Amino acid sequence: MFTGIIEQIGVVTDIKHEGENIHFTMKSSFTDELKIDQSVAHNGCCLTVVEINNDEYVVTAIQETLNKTNLGDWNIGTKVNLERCTVMNGRLDGHIVQGHVDTTAICVGIEDQEGSWKYTFEYSADQVTVEKGSATINGTSLTVVDSKDKSFSVCIIPYTYEHTNFHTLKVGDKINLEFDIIGKYVAKLMARG
Repeated sequence: MFTGIIEQIGVVTDIKHEGENIHFTMKSSFTDELKIDQSVAHNGCCLTVVEINNDEYVVTAIQETLNKTNLGDWNIGTKVNLERCTVMNGRLDGHIVQGHVDTTAICVGIEDQEGSWKYTFEYSADQVTVEKGSATINGTSLTVVDSKDKSFSVCIIPYTYEHTNFHTLKVGDKINLEFDIIGKYVAKLMARG
Protein backbone atom coordinates (compact mmCIF):
# COMPACT_ATOMS: atom_id res chain seq x y z
CA MET A 1 0.00 0.00 0.00
CA PHE A 2 1.28 3.44 -1.00
CA THR A 3 0.03 7.03 -0.90
CA GLY A 4 1.40 8.48 -4.13
CA ILE A 5 3.64 10.93 -2.27
CA ILE A 6 7.05 10.55 -3.91
CA GLU A 7 9.94 10.29 -1.46
CA GLN A 8 12.72 10.85 -3.95
CA ILE A 9 13.92 10.37 -7.49
CA GLY A 10 16.09 7.31 -8.00
CA VAL A 11 18.33 6.65 -10.99
CA VAL A 12 18.68 3.45 -13.04
CA THR A 13 22.38 2.49 -12.96
CA ASP A 14 22.30 -0.95 -14.60
CA ILE A 15 19.91 -3.12 -16.63
CA LYS A 16 20.31 -6.88 -17.06
CA HIS A 17 18.07 -9.14 -19.13
CA GLU A 18 17.47 -12.71 -18.00
CA GLY A 19 15.02 -14.57 -20.22
CA GLU A 20 11.90 -12.39 -20.30
CA ASN A 21 12.78 -10.74 -16.98
CA ILE A 22 14.69 -7.50 -16.53
CA HIS A 23 16.78 -6.75 -13.43
CA PHE A 24 17.07 -3.01 -12.73
CA THR A 25 19.77 -1.64 -10.45
CA MET A 26 18.64 1.57 -8.77
CA LYS A 27 20.64 4.21 -6.92
CA SER A 28 18.83 5.83 -4.00
CA SER A 29 19.79 7.72 -0.86
CA PHE A 30 17.45 5.53 1.23
CA THR A 31 18.97 2.22 0.05
CA ASP A 32 20.63 1.73 3.47
CA GLU A 33 17.13 1.68 5.03
CA LEU A 34 15.84 -1.05 2.69
CA LYS A 35 15.84 -4.78 3.25
CA ILE A 36 15.58 -7.75 0.93
CA ASP A 37 11.94 -8.64 0.11
CA GLN A 38 10.70 -5.07 0.75
CA SER A 39 8.24 -3.47 -1.68
CA VAL A 40 9.08 -0.13 -3.27
CA ALA A 41 6.97 1.71 -5.85
CA HIS A 42 8.97 2.63 -8.98
CA ASN A 43 7.02 5.11 -11.14
CA GLY A 44 4.00 3.68 -9.34
CA CYS A 45 4.87 0.04 -10.00
CA CYS A 46 5.38 -2.07 -6.88
CA LEU A 47 8.61 -4.08 -7.19
CA THR A 48 10.42 -6.27 -4.67
CA VAL A 49 13.98 -5.54 -3.55
CA VAL A 50 16.03 -8.67 -4.34
CA GLU A 51 19.59 -7.44 -3.75
CA ILE A 52 21.33 -4.58 -1.93
CA ASN A 53 24.87 -3.30 -2.59
CA ASN A 54 25.97 -0.12 -0.79
CA ASP A 55 23.74 2.71 -2.10
CA GLU A 56 22.24 0.60 -4.90
CA TYR A 57 19.57 -2.10 -4.92
CA VAL A 58 18.12 -4.46 -7.51
CA VAL A 59 14.48 -5.14 -8.46
CA THR A 60 13.14 -7.55 -11.07
CA ALA A 61 10.33 -6.93 -13.56
CA ILE A 62 8.62 -9.93 -15.14
CA GLN A 63 6.99 -9.87 -18.59
CA GLU A 64 3.49 -9.14 -17.20
CA THR A 65 4.88 -6.04 -15.50
CA LEU A 66 6.78 -4.96 -18.60
CA ASN A 67 3.62 -5.37 -20.72
CA LYS A 68 1.53 -3.06 -18.51
CA THR A 69 4.05 -0.38 -17.56
CA ASN A 70 6.70 1.94 -18.99
CA LEU A 71 9.56 0.00 -17.34
CA GLY A 72 10.62 -1.52 -20.66
CA ASP A 73 11.42 2.01 -21.89
CA TRP A 74 13.91 2.69 -19.08
CA ASN A 75 17.58 3.20 -19.87
CA ILE A 76 20.65 3.69 -17.71
CA GLY A 77 20.25 7.19 -16.28
CA THR A 78 16.43 7.17 -16.31
CA LYS A 79 15.02 9.10 -13.35
CA VAL A 80 12.38 7.11 -11.46
CA ASN A 81 9.86 8.25 -8.83
CA LEU A 82 10.34 6.18 -5.65
CA GLU A 83 8.05 5.59 -2.68
CA ARG A 84 8.39 3.06 0.11
CA CYS A 85 5.32 1.36 1.57
CA THR A 86 2.96 3.31 3.79
CA VAL A 87 3.52 3.16 7.53
CA MET A 88 0.11 2.35 8.99
CA ASN A 89 0.34 4.88 11.83
CA GLY A 90 1.23 7.73 9.45
CA ARG A 91 -0.86 10.27 7.58
CA LEU A 92 -2.39 9.41 4.23
CA ASP A 93 -1.24 12.58 2.46
CA GLY A 94 -2.05 11.42 -1.08
CA HIS A 95 -4.69 8.77 -1.73
CA ILE A 96 -4.86 4.97 -1.52
CA VAL A 97 -2.43 3.63 -4.13
CA GLN A 98 -1.83 -0.08 -4.64
CA GLY A 99 1.28 0.07 -6.78
CA HIS A 100 -0.55 -1.99 -9.42
CA VAL A 101 -0.34 -0.06 -12.67
CA ASP A 102 -3.58 -0.40 -14.66
CA THR A 103 -2.27 0.81 -17.99
CA THR A 104 0.05 3.26 -19.64
CA ALA A 105 -0.94 6.60 -21.10
CA ILE A 106 0.75 8.98 -23.50
CA CYS A 107 1.56 12.59 -22.64
CA VAL A 108 -0.16 14.60 -25.39
CA GLY A 109 0.24 18.10 -23.98
CA ILE A 110 2.35 20.17 -21.60
CA GLU A 111 1.29 23.73 -20.90
CA ASP A 112 3.42 26.16 -18.89
CA GLN A 113 0.93 28.17 -16.85
CA GLU A 114 3.44 30.66 -15.44
CA GLY A 115 3.87 29.12 -12.01
CA SER A 116 2.40 25.68 -12.62
CA TRP A 117 2.24 23.14 -15.44
CA LYS A 118 -0.74 21.40 -17.00
CA TYR A 119 -0.12 17.90 -18.40
CA THR A 120 -2.66 16.11 -20.59
CA PHE A 121 -2.68 12.33 -21.07
CA GLU A 122 -4.56 9.93 -23.35
CA TYR A 123 -5.14 6.24 -22.63
CA SER A 124 -7.05 3.32 -24.17
CA ALA A 125 -8.18 1.34 -21.09
CA ASP A 126 -11.87 0.92 -20.24
CA GLN A 127 -11.54 2.97 -17.07
CA VAL A 128 -12.68 6.48 -16.24
CA THR A 129 -11.39 9.48 -14.40
CA VAL A 130 -13.59 12.07 -12.72
CA GLU A 131 -13.10 15.80 -12.23
CA LYS A 132 -11.41 16.45 -8.88
CA GLY A 133 -10.91 12.71 -8.42
CA SER A 134 -7.54 11.05 -7.95
CA ALA A 135 -5.20 9.37 -10.40
CA THR A 136 -1.66 8.12 -9.95
CA ILE A 137 0.79 9.12 -12.69
CA ASN A 138 4.24 7.52 -12.49
CA GLY A 139 3.45 6.90 -8.83
CA THR A 140 2.45 10.50 -8.07
CA SER A 141 -0.96 11.10 -6.48
CA LEU A 142 -2.67 13.90 -8.40
CA THR A 143 -6.06 15.56 -8.76
CA VAL A 144 -7.77 15.16 -12.13
CA VAL A 145 -8.86 18.20 -14.15
CA ASP A 146 -10.48 18.23 -17.59
CA SER A 147 -11.69 14.64 -17.35
CA LYS A 148 -12.83 13.38 -20.76
CA ASP A 149 -13.45 10.02 -22.37
CA LYS A 150 -9.99 8.38 -22.60
CA SER A 151 -8.10 11.53 -21.59
CA PHE A 152 -7.56 13.85 -18.65
CA SER A 153 -5.25 16.55 -17.38
CA VAL A 154 -3.48 17.29 -14.11
CA CYS A 155 -1.87 20.48 -12.88
CA ILE A 156 1.54 20.38 -11.20
CA ILE A 157 2.84 22.87 -8.64
CA PRO A 158 6.54 23.82 -8.71
CA TYR A 159 7.41 21.55 -5.76
CA THR A 160 5.97 18.48 -7.50
CA TYR A 161 7.60 19.49 -10.78
CA GLU A 162 11.04 19.67 -9.14
CA HIS A 163 10.78 16.68 -6.75
CA THR A 164 9.34 14.10 -9.17
CA ASN A 165 10.27 13.08 -12.68
CA PHE A 166 7.57 15.33 -14.17
CA HIS A 167 10.34 17.78 -15.12
CA THR A 168 11.72 15.09 -17.47
CA LEU A 169 8.41 14.36 -19.27
CA LYS A 170 7.99 15.35 -22.91
CA VAL A 171 5.03 15.15 -25.27
CA GLY A 172 4.93 11.57 -26.59
CA ASP A 173 6.34 10.00 -23.40
CA LYS A 174 4.62 6.94 -21.94
CA ILE A 175 3.61 7.12 -18.27
CA ASN A 176 2.28 4.56 -15.78
CA LEU A 177 -1.34 5.14 -14.80
CA GLU A 178 -3.18 3.71 -11.80
CA PHE A 179 -6.84 4.67 -11.56
CA ASP A 180 -8.46 5.37 -8.19
CA ILE A 181 -9.21 2.06 -6.42
CA ILE A 182 -12.64 3.15 -5.18
CA GLY A 183 -13.59 4.26 -8.69
CA LYS A 184 -12.52 0.89 -10.09
CA TYR A 185 -14.74 -0.99 -7.62
CA VAL A 186 -17.70 1.30 -8.30
CA ALA A 187 -17.27 0.87 -12.08
CA LYS A 188 -17.18 -2.92 -11.72
CA LEU A 189 -20.29 -2.98 -9.53
CA MET A 190 -22.14 -0.67 -11.94
CA ALA A 191 -21.22 -2.91 -14.88
CA ARG A 192 -22.89 -5.86 -13.12
CA GLY A 193 -26.14 -3.99 -13.39
